[in-house]
Formats: sequence, C-alpha cells, structure tokens
Amino acid sequence: MHSPIYVNVRRLISTPLVLDRCAGIMRDELGALMQMRNAPVKPFGVVCGVPFGGLHLSTVYSIRTSMPMIYVHPPGKERDAMIEGIYRPGQSCLIIDDLVTGGGSILETARHLRDFGLYVHDAIALVDRQEGGRRALKAAGVNLTSVLSLEQIANHLRSRGHIDASSHG
Repeated sequence: MHSPIYVNVRRLISTPLVLDRCAGIMRDELGALMQMRNAPVKPFGVVCGVPFGGLHLSTVYSIRTSMPMIYVHPPGKERDAMIEGIYRPGQSCLIIDDLVTGGGSILETARHLRDFGLYVHDAIALVDRQEGGRRALKAAGVNLTSVLSLEQIANHLRSRGHIDASSHG
C-alpha cells in the first residue's frame, strides 16, 4: 500500500501524557494477547527499544511495567558494549518500536540481540505502515504486534473529512 500519509510518531516525546498513554495501550495489548489460550506473544523478561524511534516508548513501557530495558547502539563509533543495560544470555526480549515500514530496523536490532545470546520472538510497534514489515519479520522468526495500521489511520482520517478517498488507496 503506497500512501501519501506521513506518520511522525517521534513527536510523541513532546507530549508526555500521550506518550504515556501509548505505552499503556501497548502494555494492555500485550497483556491481553498473553492471556489468550494459545498466546501469540511469548513471555519476555526484558524490553529493547529500537534506536531511535522506539527508545522513548520502551522507556515509558519499562517504567510502567517495571520491566528492565536495554538498547542496541546504532552503528557508528566503537564502543565497549554494543548493548546498554543489564541482560542475561538466554533471556527472552521484546522489541519495541514506534513505526514499522519494511521491518529493517527491528530486524537489525533482533540480529544484534540474538548475536549476544538473547531470544527474540516478538516485537510491538505503535503503527504498521503495511509495507512488508510484518512479512519480513515473520520470515525472520519475529511476530509483530501493532496497535494501529496505516489503513486504520487513513480510514479514521477519511471518516473525519481530513483526507478524501483519492488521497489514500
């Protein structure tokens, strides 16, 4: 789905109450999924925010749930540690991001976490742009949960008269 809609989820850092609410919705969504009989989300003991978009959400999620948080340094200069935070090899980690397009950022984060002995089964994002990310993640063994899809956002905007049918497919 190609869309002229640009979703700038990173602006959430400027609205703390909305950011907190979004992290709460993620927590509630994951909690509901994990209560299901054949839960589509596996238990996890640590969360990892994807730099940079997922860091603010994972921080608030971590505070709300008292779940430890880690993050993978983005590529660049040499560091002593590729992963910041406390974790144990063999621990299961949930990846948190703000937006998924092709899935590349989550895949890169998952690869680094796995290289350091963490298990990555699941990721959650606020928005799935529905541009192949879910499929790419599934192929790599990562189940994606998203709070909203681009289609849901576009339908809402259209129903409110903010865009017309010609603006979104």
